[in-house]
Amino acid sequence: MPNFDRADAVALLARTPHVLRCFLDGVPDCWTECDEGPDTFTPRDVVAHLLHGERTDWLVRVSMILEHGESRPFEPFDRFGHRAGGIRPLHELLDEFERLRHDNLTQLRQRVRDSDLDLTGLHPALGVVSMRQLLASWVVHDLTHIAQIARVMARRYADDVGPWQEYMGVLQWRR
Repeated sequence: MPNFDRADAVALLARTPHVLRCFLDGVPDCWTECDEGPDTFTPRDVVAHLLHGERTDWLVRVSMILEHGESRPFEPFDRFGHRAGGIRPLHELLDEFERLRHDNLTQLRQRVRDSDLDLTGLHPALGVVSMRQLLASWVVHDLTHIAQIARVMARRYADDVGPWQEYMGVLQWRR
Protein backbone atom coordinates (compact mmCIF):
# COMPACT_ATOMS: atom_id res chain seq x y z
CA MET A 1 0.00 0.00 0.00
CA PRO A 2 1.40 3.42 -0.95
CA ASN A 3 2.53 5.80 1.78
CA PHE A 4 1.69 8.94 -0.19
CA ASP A 5 -0.70 11.40 1.43
CA ARG A 6 -1.40 14.68 -0.37
CA ALA A 7 -1.73 16.77 2.81
CA ASP A 8 1.50 15.32 4.24
CA ALA A 9 3.31 16.00 0.97
CA VAL A 10 2.13 19.62 0.89
CA ALA A 11 3.15 20.07 4.54
CA LEU A 12 6.69 18.95 3.73
CA LEU A 13 6.91 20.97 0.50
CA ALA A 14 5.82 24.06 2.44
CA ARG A 15 8.78 23.65 4.81
CA THR A 16 11.54 23.46 2.21
CA PRO A 17 11.97 27.24 1.77
CA HIS A 18 12.25 27.67 5.56
CA VAL A 19 14.75 24.82 5.85
CA LEU A 20 16.89 26.33 3.12
CA ARG A 21 16.70 29.83 4.60
CA CYS A 22 17.70 28.59 8.07
CA PHE A 23 20.52 26.50 6.66
CA LEU A 24 21.96 28.90 4.07
CA ASP A 25 20.93 32.52 4.54
CA GLY A 26 23.72 34.62 5.98
CA VAL A 27 26.41 31.94 6.04
CA PRO A 28 29.76 32.86 4.47
CA ASP A 29 30.07 32.36 0.72
CA CYS A 30 32.67 29.65 1.28
CA TRP A 31 29.77 27.41 2.36
CA THR A 32 27.29 28.35 -0.36
CA GLU A 33 29.76 28.43 -3.26
CA CYS A 34 31.51 25.10 -2.66
CA ASP A 35 30.84 22.22 -5.05
CA GLU A 36 31.93 18.67 -5.84
CA GLY A 37 33.87 19.47 -8.99
CA PRO A 38 33.11 20.43 -12.60
CA ASP A 39 29.46 20.44 -13.66
CA THR A 40 28.17 20.01 -10.10
CA PHE A 41 25.88 22.29 -8.10
CA THR A 42 26.88 24.62 -5.31
CA PRO A 43 24.28 25.11 -2.55
CA ARG A 44 23.35 28.42 -4.23
CA ASP A 45 22.94 26.57 -7.56
CA VAL A 46 20.61 24.10 -5.85
CA VAL A 47 18.37 26.93 -4.66
CA ALA A 48 18.38 28.43 -8.18
CA HIS A 49 17.57 24.98 -9.60
CA LEU A 50 14.67 24.51 -7.17
CA LEU A 51 13.37 27.96 -8.09
CA HIS A 52 13.61 27.11 -11.80
CA GLY A 53 11.57 23.98 -11.10
CA GLU A 54 8.92 26.05 -9.33
CA ARG A 55 8.57 28.20 -12.44
CA THR A 56 8.75 25.55 -15.15
CA ASP A 57 8.19 22.05 -13.85
CA TRP A 58 6.03 20.85 -10.97
CA LEU A 59 2.87 22.94 -11.18
CA VAL A 60 3.13 23.10 -14.97
CA ARG A 61 3.02 19.30 -15.05
CA VAL A 62 0.14 19.22 -12.56
CA SER A 63 -1.76 21.48 -14.95
CA MET A 64 -0.85 19.29 -17.92
CA ILE A 65 -2.27 16.22 -16.19
CA LEU A 66 -5.46 18.04 -15.19
CA GLU A 67 -6.01 19.63 -18.59
CA HIS A 68 -4.58 17.13 -21.10
CA GLY A 69 -4.01 13.81 -19.37
CA GLU A 70 -1.82 11.65 -21.59
CA SER A 71 -2.73 13.45 -24.83
CA ARG A 72 0.19 15.94 -24.57
CA PRO A 73 3.59 15.05 -23.14
CA PHE A 74 5.27 17.26 -20.56
CA GLU A 75 7.99 19.56 -21.79
CA PRO A 76 11.41 18.14 -20.92
CA PHE A 77 12.87 19.78 -17.82
CA ASP A 78 16.19 21.52 -18.28
CA ARG A 79 17.98 20.72 -15.05
CA PHE A 80 20.56 23.40 -15.86
CA GLY A 81 17.94 25.98 -16.90
CA HIS A 82 18.65 28.02 -13.79
CA ARG A 83 21.99 29.02 -15.30
CA ALA A 84 20.30 31.07 -18.03
CA GLY A 85 19.32 33.73 -15.47
CA GLY A 86 22.91 34.39 -14.47
CA ILE A 87 24.23 34.41 -10.92
CA ARG A 88 21.91 36.09 -8.43
CA PRO A 89 22.49 36.74 -4.73
CA LEU A 90 21.40 33.84 -2.55
CA HIS A 91 19.05 35.96 -0.42
CA GLU A 92 17.15 36.99 -3.58
CA LEU A 93 16.85 33.38 -4.69
CA LEU A 94 15.59 32.34 -1.25
CA ASP A 95 13.04 35.18 -1.19
CA GLU A 96 11.70 34.35 -4.64
CA PHE A 97 11.67 30.61 -3.95
CA GLU A 98 9.68 31.15 -0.77
CA ARG A 99 7.10 33.35 -2.54
CA LEU A 100 6.73 31.09 -5.55
CA ARG A 101 6.54 27.89 -3.50
CA HIS A 102 3.81 29.46 -1.36
CA ASP A 103 1.86 30.48 -4.47
CA ASN A 104 2.32 27.08 -6.12
CA LEU A 105 1.16 25.20 -3.05
CA THR A 106 -1.87 27.48 -2.76
CA GLN A 107 -2.76 26.61 -6.36
CA LEU A 108 -2.08 22.92 -5.73
CA ARG A 109 -4.42 22.89 -2.71
CA GLN A 110 -7.13 24.62 -4.74
CA ARG A 111 -6.83 22.56 -7.90
CA VAL A 112 -5.88 19.00 -6.92
CA ARG A 113 -8.21 16.75 -4.97
CA ASP A 114 -7.47 13.29 -3.66
CA SER A 115 -9.67 11.95 -6.45
CA ASP A 116 -7.17 13.44 -8.97
CA LEU A 117 -4.20 11.45 -7.68
CA ASP A 118 -4.75 8.57 -10.11
CA LEU A 119 -5.01 10.84 -13.16
CA THR A 120 -2.11 10.33 -15.55
CA GLY A 121 0.11 12.37 -17.79
CA LEU A 122 2.88 11.62 -20.23
CA HIS A 123 6.49 12.21 -19.23
CA PRO A 124 8.82 12.58 -22.25
CA ALA A 125 11.34 10.02 -20.93
CA LEU A 126 9.42 7.93 -18.37
CA GLY A 127 6.12 7.44 -20.17
CA VAL A 128 2.82 7.38 -18.31
CA VAL A 129 3.00 8.79 -14.78
CA SER A 130 0.28 9.51 -12.25
CA MET A 131 -0.43 12.71 -10.36
CA ARG A 132 0.43 10.79 -7.16
CA GLN A 133 3.85 9.87 -8.58
CA LEU A 134 4.47 13.43 -9.72
CA LEU A 135 3.65 14.89 -6.31
CA ALA A 136 5.65 12.23 -4.48
CA SER A 137 8.59 12.98 -6.79
CA TRP A 138 8.33 16.69 -5.98
CA VAL A 139 8.74 15.87 -2.27
CA VAL A 140 11.62 13.46 -2.84
CA HIS A 141 13.27 15.97 -5.21
CA ASP A 142 13.27 18.56 -2.41
CA LEU A 143 14.69 16.05 0.06
CA THR A 144 17.33 14.94 -2.43
CA HIS A 145 18.56 18.49 -2.85
CA ILE A 146 18.51 19.21 0.88
CA ALA A 147 20.70 16.12 1.34
CA GLN A 148 22.89 17.25 -1.56
CA ILE A 149 23.46 20.63 0.06
CA ALA A 150 24.47 18.98 3.34
CA ARG A 151 26.79 16.57 1.51
CA VAL A 152 28.51 19.32 -0.51
CA MET A 153 28.98 21.49 2.56
CA ALA A 154 30.30 18.57 4.63
CA ARG A 155 32.85 17.69 1.97
CA ARG A 156 34.38 21.12 2.47
CA TYR A 157 35.83 19.77 5.72
CA ALA A 158 36.43 16.19 4.52
CA ASP A 159 40.20 16.38 4.91
CA ASP A 160 39.99 18.42 8.11
CA VAL A 161 38.18 15.74 10.13
CA GLY A 162 41.25 13.54 9.89
CA PRO A 163 40.77 9.97 11.07
CA TRP A 164 37.08 10.56 11.85
CA GLN A 165 36.39 10.62 8.11
CA GLU A 166 35.57 6.91 8.07
CA TYR A 167 32.81 7.51 10.65
CA MET A 168 31.23 10.40 8.76
CA GLY A 169 28.58 8.78 6.57
CA VAL A 170 27.91 12.00 4.67
CA LEU A 171 31.50 11.89 3.44
CA GLN A 172 31.12 8.31 2.20
CA TRP A 173 28.34 9.08 -0.29
CA ARG A 174 29.33 8.64 -3.90
CA ARG A 175 30.02 11.77 -5.89
